[in-house]
Amino acid sequence: MKKKVSEHPYTIETRLIHGEAYTKKWDYNHHVVPPISSSSTFRLDSTQRGAKGFVEFAHADRDLSVFSRAPIYIYDRLGEPNKDILEENLATAENGEAAVTFSSGMAAIAAVFGILTGSGDEIVAHWMLYGSTYSLVKNWFPRYRIGIHWVDFLDPDCLRRRLTPRTKVVYFESPVNPSMQVIDIEKIVEVVKAENRKRPPKNRMSLVIDNTFATPFCQRPLEMGVDFVVHSLTKGICGYGTDMGGAIITARKHYDHLLQYRKDFGGVLAPKSAWPILVYGLPSLPVRMKRQQATALEVAKFLRTDRRIESVHYPGLDTFPYYPIAKKQMHDYEGNFAPGSLLYFTLKGKDPGTRQHKAERLINFLAKNAYAITLAVSLGNVRTLVEHPSSMTHSTIPVEKQLQRGVDPGGIRLSVGLEDPDDIITDLSTGLGRLD
Repeated sequence: MKKKVSEHPYTIETRLIHGEAYTKKWDYNHHVVPPISSSSTFRLDSTQRGAKGFVEFAHADRDLSVFSRAPIYIYDRLGEPNKDILEENLATAENGEAAVTFSSGMAAIAAVFGILTGSGDEIVAHWMLYGSTYSLVKNWFPRYRIGIHWVDFLDPDCLRRRLTPRTKVVYFESPVNPSMQVIDIEKIVEVVKAENRKRPPKNRMSLVIDNTFATPFCQRPLEMGVDFVVHSLTKGICGYGTDMGGAIITARKHYDHLLQYRKDFGGVLAPKSAWPILVYGLPSLPVRMKRQQATALEVAKFLRTDRRIESVHYPGLDTFPYYPIAKKQMHDYEGNFAPGSLLYFTLKGKDPGTRQHKAERLINFLAKNAYAITLAVSLGNVRTLVEHPSSMTHSTIPVEKQLQRGVDPGGIRLSVGLEDPDDIITDLSTGLGRLD
């Protein structure tokens, strides 16, 4: 088994660059950079070797010797070198035992629900989620008789009261997309563990968190007792807006089940997408995040002083209501406070319609005139991205529920990139001036 971060002689930032160095997933000892794999199928020396590969696939829990030598590769959907090396490094980044990659973040989210729930089970989720996650559990899972219940996780007692014997998954994001509310992970863990102590092992709940906003640089929920961490690799981990992917990081005991699910449902990360995330994205995550969150703090402080803005939601601001929780649980690999690169701000207005009109005016102006800010969904990019969650990423959630759950029609999400902070502030200042 791989050493824990605390037991390894080198820092995590160095390990994200070099990985396992001499991984058994691929003998590339003479390559400084792992070669890109471009084969969907692999040559087999004999039927016996092929048969052995199929027997060993997703049976690591029964035969740990599989991890002691190079795997037998058969077909890309089962596994291939670029994905496997990336998975090793993702597990390292989250201080987990195993990682499995998928074709997108939503494929990863669907997979974790897929292995943990069945007909008659239920999911209890925080009442504000990313729009596509909300649509998945509200519109599709009821067809499979999987129930969904919405709870305000900011109050752990609400969660405690809503759990039933049918609850199999407790799911949330922190920080929450897009409102940036920070949920106290340790308190949610306590609630789930207390309930699980009353249950037989086969009926225990699993706690799942989407850690995309924070990235493993800012927060590692497995260390706090969460069972599964999911990521959209497309976002901060990739960082360059070039490739789509998703991942689940968890304990090794779940590894084979996830592999089988990925094989059968087919949401496989392409090698040509795995390679840039492995070679460019993950290794550069720490240096990018250090710069981006420093800039985000400067931008947040500027926005806080503007008379046209009602509120600024950023975990790094000491005036942010959830600042104490963020300070407690969002830390980089050296233990420094790491509030991330996302912020959410709302414009002033007498009613939701007025605020939405102002938000759209500002965003449209930035889209046509700003140099350092781009109107686009996604986040964690080296370019600063702005979007209007109410009408875009979270439009599947009715407006009345958005308002109830912390998303305002006048709210704007800003993902801060690597540009000079003064340039970002100049574009924002010019756009805000057009609202007068």
